[in-house]
Amino acid sequence: MTKSPKEEAVERAILARLKNSPLRGFAKRVLQDEEVHAYQEYANSVAILRLKYNDHGPVHMRMVVLNALTLANLLHEAGVRLSLEKEELGSYDDSLAGIFLSGMLHDIGMGVTRMNHENLAVPLVLPILERFLKIRYPDNIRKQVMLRALVVECITGHMGLVKVNSLEAGIILIADGTDMEKGRARIPMILSQDADAKVGDIHQYSSAAIEDLEITRGAEKPIKISVKMKSDVGFFQVEEVLFPKMNMSPIKPYVELYASVIGGPVKKYL
Repeated sequence: MTKSPKEEAVERAILARLKNSPLRGFAKRVLQDEEVHAYQEYANSVAILRLKYNDHGPVHMRMVVLNALTLANLLHEAGVRLSLEKEELGSYDDSLAGIFLSGMLHDIGMGVTRMNHENLAVPLVLPILERFLKIRYPDNIRKQVMLRALVVECITGHMGLVKVNSLEAGIILIADGTDMEKGRARIPMILSQDADAKVGDIHQYSSAAIEDLEITRGAEKPIKISVKMKSDVGFFQVEEVLFPKMNMSPIKPYVELYASVIGGPVKKYL
């Protein structure tokens, strides 16, 4: 299995985030899984080479995991219990397991096609979930069932086209929308030689305009998301990609959202 330096760097950040978590060993095993990686690489090939979209592969899915863990941690530190914990169905670590698996698998349906890829991923994901949930919860059928259903909710809801109800799925929604920095569009921009407009072009150019995105503790709410861009085309990523997902997310009440062109006024969305 060959990994890019960026992929390895994001993996190190994920494992650092899980340094004191009982999930760390399990996460490391999933990160090194050849089948998961092959699905991610193929999804990326289809997304970039065939459909001319930006990154939907191993780096993107790891970035979604990292952002989702950051969001979950900020909520946890603020005393906001995620759905499994609040409903006394599981622990915070169980929620993290579901979030981690969802982030790692959410876009593998791109290997089929873009349209409806969130639902097309499900039959591809289920055998992988069976394998890993038996490892994580070998003697607990109840938790295997619960996490299987939660991950499917997270994956099928990550485009913001259907209503999700758990905070865990709401985290994945926003984590997916927050992977918008310029590096995500680098490869498709290099490969694009055709002057004719394509369906994925606005995603490429708007993503290329994003210089920085930070997820930190908010002043008024548990989470603050700040987006900085070099040109106003980047507002497409905020207003047409991230904000609609934010509006559909059950964690919206806990989030502050700001965006600005570098050197310009800061626009507050939430």
